[in-house]
Amino acid sequence: MKILVAEPIAPAGFELLSSQPGWTVIQADPKTYQEHLSDCDALLVRSAVKVNKELIKKAPKLRVVGRAGVGVDNVDLQAATNAGILVMNTPGGNAISVAEHTLGLMLAMARSIPNASQSTKAGKWEKRKFIGNELRGKTLGVAGLGSIGREVVLRARNFGMKIIGSDPYVNAQQAEDINVTLVDLDTLFAQSDYITLHVALTPETNKIIGADSIAKMKNGVRIVNCARGELVDIDALLAGLSSGKVGGAALDVFDPEPLPADHPIFQQPNLIATPHIGGSTEEAQEIVGVRIAEQVAEYLKNGVAINAVNMPALSPEQYRALGPYIALAERLGTFASFISDSNPVTVKFTYSGKVAELNTTLVRNAGLSGLLARSLASKANLINAMQIAGDRGLNINENHILRSSHTDSIRIEIETSAGKTSIEGAVVLDKPRLLAVDGIYCEAPLDGFLLYLKNLDVPGVIGYIGTVMGKNGINIANFSLGREEASSNESGPAKATAIISCDAVVPEHVLAQLLENPNIRQARNVEF
Repeated sequence: MKILVAEPIAPAGFELLSSQPGWTVIQADPKTYQEHLSDCDALLVRSAVKVNKELIKKAPKLRVVGRAGVGVDNVDLQAATNAGILVMNTPGGNAISVAEHTLGLMLAMARSIPNASQSTKAGKWEKRKFIGNELRGKTLGVAGLGSIGREVVLRARNFGMKIIGSDPYVNAQQAEDINVTLVDLDTLFAQSDYITLHVALTPETNKIIGADSIAKMKNGVRIVNCARGELVDIDALLAGLSSGKVGGAALDVFDPEPLPADHPIFQQPNLIATPHIGGSTEEAQEIVGVRIAEQVAEYLKNGVAINAVNMPALSPEQYRALGPYIALAERLGTFASFISDSNPVTVKFTYSGKVAELNTTLVRNAGLSGLLARSLASKANLINAMQIAGDRGLNINENHILRSSHTDSIRIEIETSAGKTSIEGAVVLDKPRLLAVDGIYCEAPLDGFLLYLKNLDVPGVIGYIGTVMGKNGINIANFSLGREEASSNESGPAKATAIISCDAVVPEHVLAQLLENPNIRQARNVEF
């Protein structure tokens, strides 16, 4: 296993990766990392390295990209997903640092600290000029009540501020739990003395601070942005600062970065600007460096994806609960790919029992990856399986049966131009096991080398199979046989299914011999 660290991370994080048995960890930099891409399994970056299509093409073995930080602007998520590469980040790792920087900027505006410092250093003593204001009693509007927003709330409350917040993903009870009055965005703009932004960049939040929103604000409002530069229309803010409508602004982020030094907003005396350092503390860098190392290690060793940004967000406990079912679905899909007669058109997943109560997104993706893997030159996995299925025009359906006589089973039904096939299995003693094929009960382990046979339930077939296998020196490790219920076969012999566990792949000439018996209708190898 080769881990490429393309930008510096905390020494403790690097040591964690280096301590894994059999892992080679390369510490590179943004200028030299590309020479190690061809055989790396994992890539750790911060913000300088651009993980784009060109980079991904140079890294055919790459399985995971770890971003030591929150934003993933430097990662082409669509290209990574198409290539089956997991992308993960470390949200919340720098929350306290950004929150403290936010409060620092608010204090700096309230007391004119930068200008007062510059004046004093110039030999002036302008006490009257720099009379400030207290934060106490002022209304703080927090747009975005995620991990950073909540840390801001906690600290601002200690200054005696009244706090209102706006977040479409937070309900009134959650806001009440942190002593925040939840309001809509227009109300937040209208009532706040200070406004701080902690929202993600979306089409809805792009330029959330613009001419229209500034017009709704109090005269003399002060605005802080330590989130994303695109949240603020810089020209509208400049107009607000120039007119006095906006009493002050403090920006740690810009669009673009860096903003040209000759931009007129930098001439505004009521602007404080810092070079995107909100999360740049020794403590935060230590935290995100160690966290991303832990997350990458957990994924590579155990398949547990923490803080994934191109997969469903599940906790480690949820991943572990789903793990056996993910393995089962992948094996069922693989089995189906070997016995189906043509490419699938529709795939239906039916979950029964306990598994039906879980988030089955990854279970579905696992089944699709097993089904599609044999027909693809590129890899299909949990990350890109649904994308590949969509590109191929497959119809995907899911059905959850919460109460069932079955024991936590998964059934995959595949419809092709040649007909329908269904495969059902369950987790038995933590291992994936086949239960039925096309409704015929036939239990077998989904492991190793299997021979799948479809035949008519007439005398002599089993003996014939044993004879052919014995003549060819093929050992039968396990033999499972199932047949249709008698009531369903009024027009002729019942159909039967046999699953034979072998020590190796059964040669093609042996399959041909088996099919010489007219009662054997299908003979297929299945490999895991």
